[in-house]
Amino acid sequence: MRGINLLLASACFLAPVMAQTKLRIILLVPLGDSITEITCWRTILWDHLTTAGVADKIQFVGTMTDNTQACIGTSTWDHHHEGHSGYLAIDVASTYLEGWLAAARPDVVMFMLGTNDVANGHNTSEILAAYTTMVQQMRASNPKMQIIIDLIIPLPLRSVEVMNLNAAIPAWAQSQNSTTSPIFIADCFTGFPASDLRDGVHPNDGGDQIIASRLYPIVLPIINQSMTSNSKGLVGNLLGGLLSLLGLS
Repeated sequence: MRGINLLLASACFLAPVMAQTKLRIILLVPLGDSITEITCWRTILWDHLTTAGVADKIQFVGTMTDNTQACIGTSTWDHHHEGHSGYLAIDVASTYLEGWLAAARPDVVMFMLGTNDVANGHNTSEILAAYTTMVQQMRASNPKMQIIIDLIIPLPLRSVEVMNLNAAIPAWAQSQNSTTSPIFIADCFTGFPASDLRDGVHPNDGGDQIIASRLYPIVLPIINQSMTSNSKGLVGNLLGGLLSLLGLS
């Protein structure tokens, strides 16, 4: 009888503790070049996630917070990102990414890199090798990293090279995929007209909408799944502690 009373008392104690305990915030880093830094798709994506009711469960992270396009989003829009104008995938992989990951400690990376590599004459094999190095670095930072790679948007002056790279990404992603750290592909290329480039390189308002619309259906399920995992982990830890306290584990 004493054990039952103790169990009931402990359960009464557990309920408010669970109610007051906050689930861990999910950290997402938008990683890329100027197509990440000086555009507004991050704002639009955040607005979509706000409408879905999950924006208070996440943070965008990164060492950058600039908003050069004066993008206007919801008041909670998190400006953090890791978009660096002019950067090449091969340089991000060889020099920068490990430090950025160490600073941000993200759970999710969504990246679009390769445009500057293509523009500077690097071939598909070189770019994919850089992607592979980046994935290795991401998983070294977080073995359960959720990785979203974007097919790069059109670059009319290098259209053949862009199509070659984008065509190679699915097979590359499959070769690098893992159960614990899956790779998802956001197709930001198909159906992206050249008229949605404001200067032949960067998206205009319509292009920003396209990028956000391709990311959102991938990002939202990842967030929801992570929230479910966090919740299960929290309940399991609390119940495990309770059973240990009662001497039942």
